[in-house]
Amino acid sequence: MSFPADEVQRFGYRQELSRQLRFRDLLAYGLVYMVPIAPMAIFGGVFAGSGGMVALAYAVGVVALVFTAFSYAQMVKAFPMSGSVYNYAGRGVSPLVGFLAGWVILLDYVLVPGLLYLVASVAMHATVPAVPVWLWLLGFVAVNTVVNSVGIRMTAMVTRVMLVGELIVLVIFMAVAGWALATGKGRFGWDAFYNSDTFTWSLVAGAVSIAVLSFLGFDGISMLAEEAKGGSRQIGRAMAAVLVLAGVLFIAQTWLAAMLVAEPASLLADGDPDGTAFYEAAAVAGGGWLATLCAVATAVAWGLPNSMVAQVATSRLLYAMARDRQLPAFLAKVSVRRSVPINATLLTGAVSLVLGLYMATRVDGITLLSSLINFGAMVAFLVLHVSVVVHHLIRQRSRNWWAHLVMPGIGFAILGYVVIHADIAAQRLGLTWLALGVLVLAGLYLSGRRPNLSGLAPVQTHDHEMERV
Repeated sequence: MSFPADEVQRFGYRQELSRQLRFRDLLAYGLVYMVPIAPMAIFGGVFAGSGGMVALAYAVGVVALVFTAFSYAQMVKAFPMSGSVYNYAGRGVSPLVGFLAGWVILLDYVLVPGLLYLVASVAMHATVPAVPVWLWLLGFVAVNTVVNSVGIRMTAMVTRVMLVGELIVLVIFMAVAGWALATGKGRFGWDAFYNSDTFTWSLVAGAVSIAVLSFLGFDGISMLAEEAKGGSRQIGRAMAAVLVLAGVLFIAQTWLAAMLVAEPASLLADGDPDGTAFYEAAAVAGGGWLATLCAVATAVAWGLPNSMVAQVATSRLLYAMARDRQLPAFLAKVSVRRSVPINATLLTGAVSLVLGLYMATRVDGITLLSSLINFGAMVAFLVLHVSVVVHHLIRQRSRNWWAHLVMPGIGFAILGYVVIHADIAAQRLGLTWLALGVLVLAGLYLSGRRPNLSGLAPVQTHDHEMERV
């Protein structure tokens, strides 16, 4: 097996980013990005959207994304570079498709940090009203931008510390909730997994389209392909491990919380506009101290470690597209001293700050951002599955039908069903963003900057089983 640096150089790029991340760093990165306590913030919305079957919604989400993680593993081995779906679709299908895939996933990556900062700032303002939302937002953005500018090792160290804190809070909640149920509080049962009075697959699919927000992040590990010591093999292993581990934690905590909801009928009828349903369930289990602990931990987790790694992933996507001349060239600048894409990192922080401050003035700011992010991510995942089939089965003439047709086909079918049953507003906004991307693509063609990925032709010529393009 070649040295990981060769994985990038054979595609015509220089190894500019520093390969310092071990498997445990990737695992911590993915868990922090997904946030082990992520369901606490959106529990009420998923509960109402699923007819109370919140644990089932998360279980279906895990199953759906296991196929997506498998497709990521196939493509990261073929194209072990930063850029995720942008690179996989661009090299596996065509540069034009790659640009549009990158544009769609920008909807996810560029907006995610802004959403995280906003949710965290609103929650912290509710906890400490004397500090305004804008000041919390500014503080979170400033801290994360400084840490990410220092270098990837600093980011990895900080996120590991934060991850330990999140897991401690989760263990405390689960222990207290379990004891509460054992002593007669709440209602022990399996309705969170299946309720014959409310169950329909379309209902569950709609809830999964909301719950998928908790899963976003396992795919962000693919952005670190040029910074992992073990190269592409480590990336695939880390993605699968993070998805399964986080999924188990999500299912366990939502099942416990569902059994402790004081008035489930009211939550189903009225929803959870204030986002406090989980904390109210925590209060039933252990009192106000547990509710406060969970609320503050969620706010800090979204505002610091989660948004920190989201900024890392976003900056790597901007860097990958910029070095292929699909975005302004200044975004491809790498700090010689720190080995990080410094301009992309700073721009991500600035955009997140402006976006967060603007959305904080809108009543529907959090809902709007969440809908756009979920739709963008799921569409990008659909393109990923298509890329596996086109690249391996058609171009390389692979006869591994299971890995290169059945697995991506099942993943595509499940996610396609979820997208169809997603919120109508999310579908409209997502398609509007895609249409804007088509206009940008047309502008690139008119200006003579049509999509063209470095090293694409040589790699295709080298592989005799590929079709020449």
